[in-house]
Amino acid sequence: MYRAPVEDISFALNEIAGLRTAIDQGVFPELSADLVDAILAEAGRFAGDEVAPLAKVGDTQGARLDNAEVTTPDGWKDLYARWCEGGWNALSAPQEFGGQGLPQMLGVAALEMWNAGSMAFALGPTLTMGAVDALEKHASHELQQLYLPKLVSGEWMGTMNLTEPQAGSDLAALRARAEPAGDGTYRVFGQKIYITYGEHDFTDNIVHLVLARLPDAPAGTRGISLFLVPKFLPDADGNPGARNDVFCASIEHKLGIHASPTCTMIYGDGKFGDAPGAIGWLIGEENKGLACMFTMMNNARLAVGMQGVAIAEAAWQKAHAYAADRRQGKAPGYTGEGMAPIVLHPDVQRNLLTMKALTAAARAIAYSCAHATDMARAMNGDDARHWQDRANLLTPVAKAFATDIGVDVASIGVQVHGGMGFIEETGAAVLYRDARIAPIYEGTNGIQAIDLVTRKLPLAGGEHVHGFIAELRADAEAVRASNLPAFGRSAEKIAAAIDDLEAATRFMQDGLASGRTQDALAGATPYLRLFALAASAAMLGRGAVASKDADRIALCRFHAENLVGETAALKERVMEGAESLAQAAKALG
Repeated sequence: MYRAPVEDISFALNEIAGLRTAIDQGVFPELSADLVDAILAEAGRFAGDEVAPLAKVGDTQGARLDNAEVTTPDGWKDLYARWCEGGWNALSAPQEFGGQGLPQMLGVAALEMWNAGSMAFALGPTLTMGAVDALEKHASHELQQLYLPKLVSGEWMGTMNLTEPQAGSDLAALRARAEPAGDGTYRVFGQKIYITYGEHDFTDNIVHLVLARLPDAPAGTRGISLFLVPKFLPDADGNPGARNDVFCASIEHKLGIHASPTCTMIYGDGKFGDAPGAIGWLIGEENKGLACMFTMMNNARLAVGMQGVAIAEAAWQKAHAYAADRRQGKAPGYTGEGMAPIVLHPDVQRNLLTMKALTAAARAIAYSCAHATDMARAMNGDDARHWQDRANLLTPVAKAFATDIGVDVASIGVQVHGGMGFIEETGAAVLYRDARIAPIYEGTNGIQAIDLVTRKLPLAGGEHVHGFIAELRADAEAVRASNLPAFGRSAEKIAAAIDDLEAATRFMQDGLASGRTQDALAGATPYLRLFALAASAAMLGRGAVASKDADRIALCRFHAENLVGETAALKERVMEGAESLAQAAKALG
């Protein structure tokens, strides 16, 4: 059974990402170390004692649709009610609307725990948190006053409606339309697919944020507007009133996250309401909806990265417990009775340590991204711009690397279990199945790599990334200067990885500047992994130096001497792989 690694989470927040320093400097005056510890401890207890025990029933029962209504698995509605009563939905939400206003770092840490307990459960609240962020930044005062208190409390939940059958990642192809009604509202028509928690029984109202086109909208992404479309129209007292003309037509049967209803939503076909057309309200300006939705998407991308960290942690715990219990063969040096626990076999140890190191690496990057977001909100002027650039730089890395790691680590976990890993009984397979969606949704990891290379490397005239690399070099130097023999060749290996990152970065920037965009795009995905491996190696070194803890030093060394060497091959793919890719691609048609 999953138990939240509260000590590891606290360490990553405080010693690697920088929360302790920020608290000491008074950046978050409402926060103290004791409060952080209390929040993490209670979140861990809830995740382990209340969320995780319902994960299996969620996977086996799944969500069920009948007459446009979705029923969630047994016990899940009550679980959600208890989760809201604990104030978890409001943790990082604005105080003005009933939230606690705490740094996003704590919300992200809690997200790791909820997702490790059950990724399918945590998905719903994740979208609500994103809706709160979008409405706070872009909605009118009237809409904020009506909807945000109930979304913040969790009394109502929110969704994000982008994708259509003909428009996956290419939002320029959206066809959903919105017609002004003449009274300040709009009538929304169209079909949306893959809508997470588009219909469910957790709350008595669901608030959909929907991208659609106005009649005179420009073509492409410049002509997309964002609308708030509730399932039930609020009455004069703000309670759910008349049914709006929106409903769930079907739910998907998926590889994983079975309990999370993935819905096809129909807007405006006359099934409900007095006349066809789902009643909606404009969020932000006409034809500026994509900018509003990106507020929600950026929030969701880091949250999805946390799903990768969470699945990796849960898989590591399950595999480690199994390896300590399962006995097979004679391990080197084992003198006990009978067969040895497989945890004593070197190859199993290698697998387990790879799982643990990659999980720690992904956690370090994701928490560092959350820290940058918090600092950008807390600072002003040039400092705010610096931290916002840092958050922008790390967001695609946190989303893509952490979710790739979630799949990799869950797969290794199945391997550690051997044949029993392929059997549903052990629970190793469900983690692998659940993990596989995370590299796909909220922008595929290929899109994240393109975003990193084409939009984030040019930040601050191309200099921000080099400032970040300089910080990583300082971490490597701190490992070298520690003079601790336990680090082995860690400093040397980390420095070499940073050299690879700098060379690949300049290659990418030069390619974009000289018009060799195709070459840059060909190497974008290996570049992102190179970036993440080098950065996380330095971050683990930072934490190990700060703690001087033998186990953390040993994990840093294992990562540096066994995993980070991959950066040399990745650099070669980035800088020399485009021509062979282009030649071989001709055979694809």
